[in-house]
Amino acid sequence: MSIEFLPPEVDELTPRIAVIGVGGAGGNAIANMMRADVQGVDFLVANTDSQALKQSTASHKIQLGAKITQGLGAGSRPEIGRAAAEETIEQVTKMLEGAHMCFIAAGMGGGTGTGAAPVIAKAARDMGILTVGVVTKPFAFEGNRRAKSADAGIEELQKYVDTLIVIPNQNLFLVANANTTFKEAFQMADEVLQQGVRGITDLMVMPGLINLDFADVRSVMQEMGKAMMGTGEATGDNRAIEAASKAIANPLLDGVSMKGAKGVIVSITGGDD
Repeated sequence: MSIEFLPPEVDELTPRIAVIGVGGAGGNAIANMMRADVQGVDFLVANTDSQALKQSTASHKIQLGAKITQGLGAGSRPEIGRAAAEETIEQVTKMLEGAHMCFIAAGMGGGTGTGAAPVIAKAARDMGILTVGVVTKPFAFEGNRRAKSADAGIEELQKYVDTLIVIPNQNLFLVANANTTFKEAFQMADEVLQQGVRGITDLMVMPGLINLDFADVRSVMQEMGKAMMGTGEATGDNRAIEAASKAIANPLLDGVSMKGAKGVIVSITGGDD
């Protein structure tokens, strides 16, 4: 008597990666990822602002705290964002069922992203999902109140994620030019948010010469604390060395040395030559 083992479907062997955009900046990051055709992930936007949700083209949307905010937003009050997420957390966890990894993209300093992101992160982590936060700190021109709110939100979010990538928006001006407008500055911040997520997801889901699987990524990012992100591009004969040097010296690293890092994930994209 022979026993026949049926191999699982390929889809069953692929890690399910969820990317949740929380609040306005998080929703913008999701929109950027969809425009950039980021592959292999499930997109979800969660917001207290019903108008922003209506404008989103994401297939999965969650209205946070409809009873508390009535769809009018959190009014830059993190406590409202937190309460809204707690009101709706069962909908969020239902959307996350079966996920292996969850990215939470948000801008810190406002109401929804700052208050709701930690609640969602805790729920995801409690489900055994590898949870990574990718968040921005406000520009200096946004004021001290927003900066303090962001710092408190980052400290709270840090408690509930495996890895937290913090992007200091102010440092984007170091790579901008004198003619960069406020609108363009915010667009740059949204773009960096999507790059932070895509840089990791592409390693797992896009075919390459050297691929990482989910277990590789988990071993580096599980319970690792704060992380920094740097990117670099170059052309010419010495492009590999130049791109790597730019990534290490990237202003988004906020002057933090790589010395003492517990792990490093490197993604390299290039031509056939």
